[in-house]
Amino acid sequence: MNDRKYLLSDVDMGEEEAQAVAEVVRSKWLSVGPRTAEFEGTFASRFECEHAVALSSCTAALHLALLATDIGPGDEVLVPSYTFVASANCILYQGATPVFVDIEGPHDLNLSCDDMIAKITPRTKAIIVVHLAGFGADMQRIMEIAKRHNLAVIEDACHGVGATYHAPGSPLHGRKLGTIGDAGCFSFFANKNLVTGEGGMLVTNDAQIEKRVRLARSHGMTKSSWDKAEGRAYDYDVVQLGFNYRCTELTAAMGMIQLEKLAAGNERRKQLVTRYRKRLSNAAHLSIPFADRIDDSAHHIFPVLLDHGISRDAFREELNQQGIQTSVHYPPVHLFSQYQQRCPDQADLSRTVDAAAREVTLPLHPLLEVDDVDAICDAVMQWPRASV
Repeated sequence: MNDRKYLLSDVDMGEEEAQAVAEVVRSKWLSVGPRTAEFEGTFASRFECEHAVALSSCTAALHLALLATDIGPGDEVLVPSYTFVASANCILYQGATPVFVDIEGPHDLNLSCDDMIAKITPRTKAIIVVHLAGFGADMQRIMEIAKRHNLAVIEDACHGVGATYHAPGSPLHGRKLGTIGDAGCFSFFANKNLVTGEGGMLVTNDAQIEKRVRLARSHGMTKSSWDKAEGRAYDYDVVQLGFNYRCTELTAAMGMIQLEKLAAGNERRKQLVTRYRKRLSNAAHLSIPFADRIDDSAHHIFPVLLDHGISRDAFREELNQQGIQTSVHYPPVHLFSQYQQRCPDQADLSRTVDAAAREVTLPLHPLLEVDDVDAICDAVMQWPRASV
């Protein structure tokens, strides 16, 4: 195998982040403290929402969002199967039951509102919405459905950080993804648009949700270690069941630098996606989801769907031999062994199964050059090589 020349993902991180982390290390205060508070405040301001709570991961944010909206045993939560498994795992953490929703189709990998409506029962209490690849789901219709059935809406916006909802004429038009539902959850994992390695953020405009999440991230304690270190508290109470989902000052320090790079990074991703689309528009053996949208996405990944009958493994291996790293986003959650055992009686999810079996993710990150995209597209367009 050739050394990979074209990585699936890479990180725009350098001396600024190194200096910010070094300052934290020199301060000797590493857990939740002043930098975390600054990161939360700046994030809330940039995303035009009332509250932001920094956490250890997006998974933690999803879990606490469900906890704060009173989801528990006996409840059902609608969630797409076409997502990373964390979107469904968090439902099980609360003892609730995931009900998987199909996607719109190969043109739109986000959840289908019609299928969602068909699966609402008297036990349904919430919807987890995933903005796949950074393209917003139909939030106008989702919020209308949620209001009609009194459902909480949790946005899994780990792909959509920095993107805005596009729906001219809707009161939601122009809102940042993640700020429309009852709570929005973001990931800062090592391959995301805003990178701190691990870490996440929950945003909300609901003061009660913010209060419960902030308490729950640190064992339900009424005072933090920073409060005690600063002399603002000498004892504390535990007022609810909590977890160890705290952010670190290292995460917050990197997050502040990365937040400044986010808009430029997302714009670069958009430019690269535009180039991909131009070069692959006449490809005879694949299609491009979300092809009619470009401005309203964070462009976290670039998915393509191979035509029926093409071996995905062979396609990926040929690109791999040319130094091009690819991935798959995502295997359907409902087909994993755990969910086959826990939730075996899922209704038809044929569109999810079909698209997931044909999807290939091509390299996309701000450090790619246009020439790199052209080289990748050359390899894709030349499939299959006669020598393979």
